Amino acid sequence: MLAIDLGTGGPKTAFVTVDGQVLGHELVEIATTMLPGGGAVQDPGTWWDAIRGSTRRLVDAGTVRPDDVVGITCTGQWGSTVPVGPDGAPVGPCLLWMDARGGRHAAAVLGGWGPLEIEGYGPTKALRFIRASGGAPALQGNDPLGHVLHLRNEEPDVYRAASVFLEPVDYLGLRFTGRPVATPASMILSWLVDIRHLDRPTYAPGLVRLTTRDPATLPELVPTGSVIGGLARDVADELGLPAGIPVVTGVPDLLSATTGSGALGDYELHMAISTTSWLSCHVPFKKTDPFRQVATVPGVRAGRYLVANNHDTAGICLQWFRDAMFAPGAGQGPAAAPSYAALDSVVEATGAGSGGVLFAPWLGGERCPVDDRTLRGSFLNLSLSSTRDQMLRSVFEGVALNARWMQDAVEHFLGRPTGPIRFIGGGASSDVWCQIHADVMERPVHQVAQPLLANVRGAALYAALALGKIDLRAAATASEVAQVFEPRSEHRHVYRELYGQFRTLYRQQHRMYAALNRSGGPFDRSEDP
Repeated sequence: MLAIDLGTGGPKTAFVTVDGQVLGHELVEIATTMLPGGGAVQDPGTWWDAIRGSTRRLVDAGTVRPDDVVGITCTGQWGSTVPVGPDGAPVGPCLLWMDARGGRHAAAVLGGWGPLEIEGYGPTKALRFIRASGGAPALQGNDPLGHVLHLRNEEPDVYRAASVFLEPVDYLGLRFTGRPVATPASMILSWLVDIRHLDRPTYAPGLVRLTTRDPATLPELVPTGSVIGGLARDVADELGLPAGIPVVTGVPDLLSATTGSGALGDYELHMAISTTSWLSCHVPFKKTDPFRQVATVPGVRAGRYLVANNHDTAGICLQWFRDAMFAPGAGQGPAAAPSYAALDSVVEATGAGSGGVLFAPWLGGERCPVDDRTLRGSFLNLSLSSTRDQMLRSVFEGVALNARWMQDAVEHFLGRPTGPIRFIGGGASSDVWCQIHADVMERPVHQVAQPLLANVRGAALYAALALGKIDLRAAATASEVAQVFEPRSEHRHVYRELYGQFRTLYRQQHRMYAALNRSGGPFDRSEDP
C-alpha cells in the first residue's frame, strides 16, 4: 500500500505491506502561514509536490517493486478546507482546522438570542444538527462552515472561483484519480451528513439549508472505504507506479489511528499524543454530549461509531517549552534545543509532582470537556525554589492531567470506567511520558510499537480492509505492543492531589482568561502575523 499521512506539519509518505509492516517512509515538513484575524493557511500545491517527490524517491530507492503496489489511500488532518476550481486545481490556499476567521459569520448563522440559546446556539438549530449528524459547526469558525462563510464574505473572488470545497484527504484523492468525492468520515466536521444510517450515506438537506451552504459546492458523497477510481496515468508516470492502482477514499486521522493502534473492539481505547490529543474507542451507539464536547462519528467497523473529542495542545506544549525556554539561550529555536530523549532523562530524574508546580496546558484554548477558546496556559505555584527541571516535568504532568480530565468526560459518556489504553503518536515514543500518563490516569498504558508510524500504518491497514486483502482480526493484531506501563501506587496520592487542584482551575480562572483574551482586548492574539 502507498499510504499518505497528511499532518499539519507536513505529509508522511510510506509504503506499507497489507499486514502493517512499514517498508519505508519519508516526512516533508510544510510551513503554516499565520494571518491577521486568526487565519492559518497552507499551500495544497506544496503537499502534492512533497508527496510526489517522496513517492518517487522511495520507488527509485527500491523500497518496493512498483508492480507490488495494490492500493493507495490517505489520512491526516480534518476540519480544513481546500477551495477547488472546475479544473481540479486549488483556487486559493487551504484554510486549516485552526483558521477561525469565519467565527462572526458562523455565529450569525447558528447563534441564538439572549436566553433562547444553548451553549451559544439557537436551541432548535443545535438539536437539529445533533439529531442527524451528531454534532454542530463551531461558533468560533474553525471548521468547514466557518471557512466557507469567511471566503464567501471576505474573499469573494476565491469563493466564486471554487466549484467544490474539499477536505485535504479528499483533495489528495482528487489529485490521484481526477475525481472529487467525499465520505461520511471525511465530512464529519461539516456536520452536514446524516449518520443515523451508516449504510446509506447522504447529506441532510435541512442542515445544508440551515448553514446557507450552496449544495452545488458540496462534493459527491460515496461510502467510506470505497474505491474512488484508479491511479490516473499522468500521475502514475510522475510517481513511477503503474496506472490503474485502486485509490481508496481517505479518512481523518482519528479513524486511521484507531486501526493503527489495534484497538478495534467495542470500548477498546486508544489515545494519541501528538500536536493535539484525543481518547477514543468504538461503541455500538450514536450519542452526543454537547456540554462536555464528546460525540460519536462513523467508525472503521461496519455499524459502529467512534467516540470523538480533542485537546488542541498536547505534544506541542513540550515543543513550545523546549524551543522557547529550555534551549541554551532561550528563543533560539529548535536548532539550539536539546533532543526530546535528553528531556526525558531530565524528567526521569525529577520527582513526581514537580515540587508542587502545576502546568495548565491550554496554550491554544480548550475543546473537551469545555469549549473555551480564551483559555491559555499557565504555570502555578512557582516559588523561589522552583527549578527549570520541575517546570519541564510539570509540562509532562499537565498534559497527562488534562488527559485525565478528558478521561472523566469519556467515562461519563460511556457510562462505564475505561480500561487499558493503547498509546500512539510522538508523545507515546517517550517511556517516561507513558509512565506519567499511566500514573495520572490510573490505567495501564500499552505503548504501541513504532507509535510515530501508527497513523500511516493504520491508513494502509484501513485500505487493505476496504480492498479485502485482510480481515478485521488481522488488522487488530497487526499493531504490536512494545511495552506495558502499569500505574505505580507510590505516586497515586501525589497525582490525586494535583488532579483535584487541576479540576478547579477552569472554574477559578476562566473569567480572568476571558477578560484578558476577549476579542479586541489588549491581549487578543487574533491579529498576530
